[in-house]
Amino acid sequence: MPLHRLNSLTVGVPNVAQTRSYYDDFGLTRGAEGWFHTRDGGAQLKIVEAPTRRLLELSIGVDDHDDLDRIARGVERLGIAVLRGENSVTAREPVAGFEITARIAARIAQEELPPTPYNGPGRIERSGRAPGVLREGGVAPRKLGHVVVGTTDHETTMRLFVEGLGFKVSDYIKDHGAFLRCSTDHHNVLVMAAPVNFLHHTSWQVDDVDEVGRGAQAMLEDNPDRHVWGLGRHHAGSNFFWYLKDPAGNFSEYYSDMDCIVDDQLWTPETLEGARGLFNWGPPPPPSFLHPEDLAALMTGAHQAG
Repeated sequence: MPLHRLNSLTVGVPNVAQTRSYYDDFGLTRGAEGWFHTRDGGAQLKIVEAPTRRLLELSIGVDDHDDLDRIARGVERLGIAVLRGENSVTAREPVAGFEITARIAARIAQEELPPTPYNGPGRIERSGRAPGVLREGGVAPRKLGHVVVGTTDHETTMRLFVEGLGFKVSDYIKDHGAFLRCSTDHHNVLVMAAPVNFLHHTSWQVDDVDEVGRGAQAMLEDNPDRHVWGLGRHHAGSNFFWYLKDPAGNFSEYYSDMDCIVDDQLWTPETLEGARGLFNWGPPPPPSFLHPEDLAALMTGAHQAG
């Protein structure tokens, strides 16, 4: 597909210093101009000041100017204005108000990681202790995998991503949204219905389930209040997960083992209902995951701004 990656996110928060410190602990690396880097994806997260937590910009990668022209035409057909740059096209999402920028970018080239050896019944892949218990040092995410946005009109938001930008639908959550992809990953954006427009969470790839657990343990060692939900495995995408909360109230996820869709013709989207829209196994999600504790304050702020 012409779209090939989720480039980066710019997120606004009222407590910049504390939130940046959290992502230091999370394993991202600070770079120039306030950007946080991942090991394989480069500059992928920028934290800037805003009155309330919010997504300000989402950037996706394309190969060339033909892709930019196609996206511009698709967005304009929806009656949404575009701003053309030398190597980019930008539009404003009409419901939640964040900017979406399609930018010419190099494809992420991830060096093949040898499979983690796991023993099983009748299958001995390793001798001695498991590699996961011998690892030292911090967990460092490989790339930004996906972002989840709540919107008061999910059908309009989905229309921009699918009809305007060219995202593919991987699965639907009945009456509540859809998992969308701009790469071979099962999803790079989840658009979900919400009573207020807000950023729900960002998701970061690590090597395997051991790194999911190691990363969460390190984050919770002196800060147990960061815990939100995990360990578990999603149904949509099949990935292992563990969710934590940053000081601004945004959730962040360590994940591994995501479904990959390398041939669109071999994938049929499902409409997921009930628990399967959230997870396959693991502890039940806490109420604060479905309805973050600051939603009322965000709704009040939205009404005041209106």
